[in-house]
Amino acid sequence: MTTHATGGDGGAPGGEPKKLWGGAFSEKIDPLMEKFNESLSFDRRMALEDIEGSIGYASALARTGIITEEERNEIHKGLKKVLEEWQSDAFVAKEGDEDIHTANERRLCEVIDSNIGGKLHTGRSRNDQVATDTRMWLRKELTVLRKYLRTLIEVAIDRAEKEVDHVMPGFTHLQSAQTVRFSHWLLSHAAAWQRDDMRLKDLMPRVNTMPLGSGALAGNPFGVDRQLLAKDLNFERVCPNSMDAVSDRDFVIETMFWASMTLMHISRWSEDLIVYSSQQFGMMQMSDAYSTGSSLMPQKKNPDALELLRGKAGRQIGTLTGLLCILKGTPTTYNKDFQEGWLGMFETVDTMSDCLQIAAGCLATMKLNPEKMKSSLVAEMLATDLAEYLVRKGMPFRETHHISGAAVKLAVDKKVPLDQLTVDDLKSICDKFEDDVAEIWSYEKSAESRDTEGGTSRRSVLEQCAKLRAYLKETE
Repeated sequence: MTTHATGGDGGAPGGEPKKLWGGAFSEKIDPLMEKFNESLSFDRRMALEDIEGSIGYASALARTGIITEEERNEIHKGLKKVLEEWQSDAFVAKEGDEDIHTANERRLCEVIDSNIGGKLHTGRSRNDQVATDTRMWLRKELTVLRKYLRTLIEVAIDRAEKEVDHVMPGFTHLQSAQTVRFSHWLLSHAAAWQRDDMRLKDLMPRVNTMPLGSGALAGNPFGVDRQLLAKDLNFERVCPNSMDAVSDRDFVIETMFWASMTLMHISRWSEDLIVYSSQQFGMMQMSDAYSTGSSLMPQKKNPDALELLRGKAGRQIGTLTGLLCILKGTPTTYNKDFQEGWLGMFETVDTMSDCLQIAAGCLATMKLNPEKMKSSLVAEMLATDLAEYLVRKGMPFRETHHISGAAVKLAVDKKVPLDQLTVDDLKSICDKFEDDVAEIWSYEKSAESRDTEGGTSRRSVLEQCAKLRAYLKETE
C-alpha cells in the first residue's frame, strides 16, 4: 500500500483514473479483476466512519506540522462536503472507486485543491484505515444491538412477573419431569440472554481499540500522537503493535461468535415455543403478527418467525466458521482475504438486528393457555416428591428413589395414575407411608417446595426477576 494519494482527474495508462496504488503499474487492469477486487458495493456502509476517521487523521497530521492548520481546515471542509453527498444520496461513484477509502479520497480531491487533498493519506495506509473504519462502525452497531438484546430480556422479566402463578410441566429429554412455573421456564432463557449481554459488554473494549497510526504494517513515520488521535475518535485505547493492528480481525470473529451464541440461545427458546404451541401441547399460541398460514390447509397456523429464528442460528454459525477458515492460513500481516470477512460482518449485524427485534415481538405478543398447561401435568411428575416425602421421614434418598420407582411400577401395573394409589397400596411397598402422603399430590405445592435460590417457587422466581432487573439497571 502506498502513502501517496492523487486526484481523480489524472490519467493512468489507457486514460484510466489514477488509483491510490497505481504508480508502479504500466498495464491496464483486467475488467473482471476490477469487479473481483472492488468492495465499494458493500463497504460504502462505512462512509461516515471513513470520513470521521479521515477528519481525525487530518487533525493529527496538522499537530505534527506535516500539513498547516489552513490545509487541515480545507480538508475538513472538503470531507464534510463529501459526507453531505453520501447523506443526501448524491455521491456518484466513478470507475476506479474500488473501495470506500478510494472513493472518498478521490471525491475530496475534486471538491478541494487536489494538492491539499493528496496530503491526507500521508503516513496512512488503507490497511490501518479499513481496520479503523470497521471498528468505528462496529462499535456503533453493537451498541444498538445491545439495546435490542436488553429489550428482549426486559420483556421476559415483565411477563415472568405478571404470569408467575401459572404452572406447567418441565421437561428433560422432552419427557415430563417436574412441575415448574411458566415464569421459571421463561427466566431460564433470560438467564442465557443475560450471559449474552455480559459477553457483548466484555467484547466492546476490544472492538473499541484504534489501529490508526499503524501505517501499512510498520508504524507511522511522522510522529502522529496516537493517544490523542484515539481520544479524538472516541477509542478507549490504541492497538499496541502495528503489525498486529492491521492483521487483527479477532474483534470481527468475536462479534460473530457472540452472535452465534446468542442466536443458539434464541434458537433453543424458539424450539421450545414451536413444541409448546403445537396442537399436541397447546400451552401457548403465537400471535398472528408472527405466524403464517398454509396455501393448502386452511386450519394451519405456522410459527414461521420462530422457525426462521432457528434457521438464522445455523446460518450465523456457518458465517463464523467461514471467517475462521479464511483467516487461519493467512500470513502476517494484511492480506486481501480479509475483505471476504466484511460481507459476513455486515450480514451478522443485520441478522442480529432483525432476530432480536423479532424475538422480542414474538415473546411480547404470544398468548398463554394456563388451563392447557395444567392439564399437561401428569401425576408421575410427582414421583420425586414421593421420594422426598420419605426423605423427610428419615430415609436415605437412594433408598427412597427405589421405593418411589416401585410405586410408579405399581401404578402402571394397576393402570391408574400415580396419585390414585391408596395409602394401603403405598404401605405395601414401604411402611413409612402415612395418611399425610396425600398432601404431596399437588403440583402447586411441588413447585413451591423448590424454594432455594434459583428454584421454581413463587418467591424464588420473583427474586430472579428482581435480580435480573437490577442487573439491567446497574449495567446501563
